[in-house]
Amino acid sequence: MAAIKGSKNKDAEAPNTDTDGNVVAAVANAAVLVIKKSLDVNKYATKKTIAQGLLDVALLTANASQLKYILQVGEKHEFYALMLSLISISIVLQVVQACLCVMLGSALNINKEEHCPNANKANNIILCMNIVLMAVNVLIGTFEMKDAAEVFDWLSNQTTTEVP
Repeated sequence: MAAIKGSKNKDAEAPNTDTDGNVVAAVANAAVLVIKKSLDVNKYATKKTIAQGLLDVALLTANASQLKYILQVGEKHEFYALMLSLISISIVLQVVQACLCVMLGSALNINKEEHCPNANKANNIILCMNIVLMAVNVLIGTFEMKDAAEVFDWLSNQTTTEVP
């Protein structure tokens, strides 16, 4: 027992390897080492940016569908001009935001001290654009309200026009 107490664990590379024979301390040191090695803030930021980009693609697709609907309905839509302008603003903001996300994900590395101020600025701009996009899309959703009868008519037209 005395030999174990004085020995050091040579396999563990944690800063404090003197565990005095305590198995729990040795496991804790190994766990801290694994966590330190696996935590890379830049990888997290890159994954976050990619996930945000995929959500942006979904929103862009929805806006394109809404734009198609508004253009098909035309002036008959009660809020045609407003909807057309809101959808156009949303699409333009999304394209600009996508460009900023690409720049943030590829050109800036937050592990480098000189990139941090620009990365923070780009991140804050993207956040502000997200808030504006959210507000614009809430307005789009509010003014796009359709009667249930219109939706059912549209659905029935879609199912009856199928090619046999």
